[in-house]
Amino acid sequence: MPIFWRVVYWTSQFLTWILLPFMQSYARSGGFSITGKIKTALIENAIYYGTYLLIFGAFLIYVAVNPHFNLQWNQLQTIGIAAANTWGLFLLVLLLGYGLVEIPRSHWNGAKRGYLLMKTYFKAAKLMTEKADAEENLEDVMEEVRKVNESIKYNHPLRKCIDTILKKCPTEYQERMGRNMDDYEDFDEKQNSYPSEKSLVKLHKQVIYSVQRHRRTQVQWQILLEQAFYLEDVAKNETSATRQFVHTFQSQEPENRIVQYFYTPTVEWYWECLLRPWFCRILAIVLAAFSIIVVWSECTFFSTRPVLSLFAVFIQLAERTYNYIYIEMACFLTIFFLSICVYSTVFRIRVFNYYYLASHHQTDAYSLLFSGMLFCRLTPPLCLNFLGLTHMDSSISHQNTQVTAYTSIMGSMRVLSFIADGFYIYYPMLVVILCIATYFSLGTRCLNLLGFQQFMGDSEMTSDLIDEGKELIRREKRKRQRQEEGENRRREWKERYGNREDSTRNRNVHTDQKESSFSEPSTNRPLSKYTRSNGKTERDRIELLQDAEPLDFNADTITDDPLESDSGRYQPGGRYLSMSRSRIFDDV
Repeated sequence: MPIFWRVVYWTSQFLTWILLPFMQSYARSGGFSITGKIKTALIENAIYYGTYLLIFGAFLIYVAVNPHFNLQWNQLQTIGIAAANTWGLFLLVLLLGYGLVEIPRSHWNGAKRGYLLMKTYFKAAKLMTEKADAEENLEDVMEEVRKVNESIKYNHPLRKCIDTILKKCPTEYQERMGRNMDDYEDFDEKQNSYPSEKSLVKLHKQVIYSVQRHRRTQVQWQILLEQAFYLEDVAKNETSATRQFVHTFQSQEPENRIVQYFYTPTVEWYWECLLRPWFCRILAIVLAAFSIIVVWSECTFFSTRPVLSLFAVFIQLAERTYNYIYIEMACFLTIFFLSICVYSTVFRIRVFNYYYLASHHQTDAYSLLFSGMLFCRLTPPLCLNFLGLTHMDSSISHQNTQVTAYTSIMGSMRVLSFIADGFYIYYPMLVVILCIATYFSLGTRCLNLLGFQQFMGDSEMTSDLIDEGKELIRREKRKRQRQEEGENRRREWKERYGNREDSTRNRNVHTDQKESSFSEPSTNRPLSKYTRSNGKTERDRIELLQDAEPLDFNADTITDDPLESDSGRYQPGGRYLSMSRSRIFDDV
C-alpha cells in the first residue's frame, strides 16, 4: 500500500503541476508546427511558474538564514506536500460547500416540471444570445481569413500556413474561399504588405476557438430543444385520460427493440408522470441527510473525547466487532459521496464562456485539461480530509494508532504545527458558511447584480428572458412541424402515385421499344422524342415537391423553369440549389 500510494500521489502531482499545464498551453497555441507549439508552451509555463519559484526560493533563503530552523530533506519534502495540500484543501472546501446543497436541491427541483420548463426557457434565451454572438464572431474571423487568403498567393512562403488555417474552417467557408490558385501571380514583397507569421499564428488561434465555439453552441441548441419538447410533452400528458405517453415529435434515433418492448407508452406515462417525481423527491431527501451528516462531521471531527463525528462513530463500531466488510462499505460510501459533491461542482463551473465542460463531446481541449488539473489537485486533500473525518489520521486525531499507508506518504504534518493543528482542523468548518450562502443563492444574486443573467424566480429580467425563450421554443416547434408535414405529404404522394407512375413509365418504354423495332432502318430518330412524352408529369412532380417543403432561396438566383437550371451549382447570393431532371428523384 505505501508503494501504491507513493506512485498515485507523485503521479498526480506531476500531472497537475507540470504535464497538464504544458499540454494546456500546447493545445491553446496557434502554432503551425510541433516545435512552435512546444516553444510557446515552454514560454507560457516559464512565466507562470516563475512566480512560484520566486516565492519558494525566498522561503528557502529564510529557512537557511534563520538559526531556529534545522530542516532536513525529509522535513523539506513534508513542507512541500503540506503547501500543496493546503492549496488543495482551500479549493476542496469551496467546492464541497456548493455541492452539499446544490446536489440535493437539484434532485428536489427535478420533481417540479413547471420549474424545469421555466428554467429551460431561460436557458434557451441565453443560449440564443450566445449562439448569435458565436455566429457573428465566426463571420468576422472568416472575413479576416478571406482577406489573408486573397493577399497571399500560391508561391508565397507562408502559403502553407494559410492552407493549414483553411483546413480548420467549416466546409461552406472553404468552398467560398477556395485555394486562390487561379491567377498564378508571383508575390512582390516591395509592392504589397503581407502579414507576418506571428499574426498568422494569432489568426490560427482565433479560428480554432471560433469554430469550436460555433459548433458547441449549435449542438447545445439542438439538445436544449429536445429537452424543452420533452418537458412540454410531459406537461401535456399529465392530464391524459388514456394514460399513454404521446410524443409530439418521434425520436430520430432508432430505439432498441428490447427497450421498446418493455418500455411501452403506458409504462412511460406511469414513469414520467407519476413515479419519477416521487423518486426524485426520495433521492433528494436521502442526499440531504448525507449532506447534514457531512457538515456535522466536518465541524466536529477534531473532537476525540467524546467522538462527535458520525463517520468516525460508524468506523469505530465496526472496529469493535472486527467487521471488515462493514468498514469497507462505510468508507466506500463516505468517500464516494464526498467525491460526487466535489467533482460534480467542477462540471458546473463556468468562467466567462471561456472554460466550462459541455456535453456530447463539445468540450475543447483547454477545458478538459483544466478539469483534469482540478481532479488531480483535489484528490490528495480529499483523501486527507476523509482520514480526518474517520479519525484514521494520527496527526489530526492525536491518538496513538497505527499510521495508515497514505499518512506515511504525507509524512509527519507536525513539522508545521500551525498548519496541522490549525488550518487542517478549523478551516473545514467554513463549509457551514458556504452551505448557507449556497442555500440562499447569494452567489447567484451577486452575479445577477453585476449584470450576469442568472435564473431567479423573483427577478423581472428572469421573467423577460423566460418569455423570450418560450417564443423561441414555439418558433422552432412550428418549424419542425412544418418539416414533418412536408415529409408526410411527400411520403403519401409516393405511396399514392409512385406505383402508377412506375407502371406508366414501363408501358412507355415498352411502347418506344416496340415502335423503334418496326421503324425503317434508314430513319434514325432520336430516342429523346419518345422519352420526353411524360415531361408534364415530371413538371407536376417538381411543383408538388416545392409545395411540400419550402426552400430557403434568394429570388435573384432562381429561373422561371426549374428544368433549365444546372444542378449542384453553388449560388453565392443564397443557399438555393437548383434542381434538374437527373437529381430531382434522388430523395424519392
